[in-house]
Amino acid sequence: MQEMSPQQVHEYLESTTNKPLLLDVRENWEYDICHIKGSELFPMQTIPHQLDKLDPEQEIIVVCHHGIRSRMVGQFLEQAQFKHVTNLSGGVAAWSQLVDRSMPTYG
Repeated sequence: MQEMSPQQVHEYLESTTNKPLLLDVRENWEYDICHIKGSELFPMQTIPHQLDKLDPEQEIIVVCHHGIRSRMVGQFLEQAQFKHVTNLSGGVAAWSQLVDRSMPTYG
């Protein structure tokens, strides 16, 4: 699994025409506080039951609060034969510090 910093993901999203799926694996309440524009919410515990809604060939960037849950989900997806999985290192916490300082934060 690839790891990308918030700056790298931001630059990539700005430059690519074939947008990846931004898969946010946090809880609903976390997503309601803040999220990266265009991301889709699939809480971590629901992923095994929703694999059929995801395309194993699509590029996926997995997002969480600090990058730990997203890394675990990324590893799970790779084991399920998803081919293009990237973890957002540092999660939305790092995104809010390095890319979008107007993004609300939480503990």
